[in-house]
Amino acid sequence: MLTHIDENGNAVMVDVGAKAVTHREAVAVGRITMSADCFAMVAEGRAKKGDVLGVAQVAGIMAAKRTFESIPLCHPLLLTKCRVEFTMLREEHTIEARCTTQCDGKTGVEMEALNGVTTALLTIYDMCKAADRGMVLSGIHLAEKSGGKSGHFVFEDEP
Repeated sequence: MLTHIDENGNAVMVDVGAKAVTHREAVAVGRITMSADCFAMVAEGRAKKGDVLGVAQVAGIMAAKRTFESIPLCHPLLLTKCRVEFTMLREEHTIEARCTTQCDGKTGVEMEALNGVTTALLTIYDMCKAADRGMVLSGIHLAEKSGGKSGHFVFEDEP
């Protein structure tokens, strides 16, 4: 059932007024793969635009907090936690980003986590594009979520 469309086919913001306030958490993950030289530049802090991962971390947090402004029909949420972390995968010349969001509210924080991780990866691309325009973003997905009526979800690699 599509909850963002009414009986006449019009877009609507879902009414969450009757829902209970619960603790909600979501974790989204994604990756950016780049050339060996570009990866070394980021890892060693030699990017001409500055601290790539530091800026990407702040960008991801800011994006998560303002998701309702860029995703139509998302509710504005008061996040109680937003964390963006990076793992350097040297063998693959890949940076994995992970965004964790939490709130106590009537609707979930999955879109905030997904927006945060995507914006963090896009910021890495933007700050490094002069060194490598062939970077590839991949695997952006909801890794886990808890809280609310639908309960706990964990992404499985295999169906």
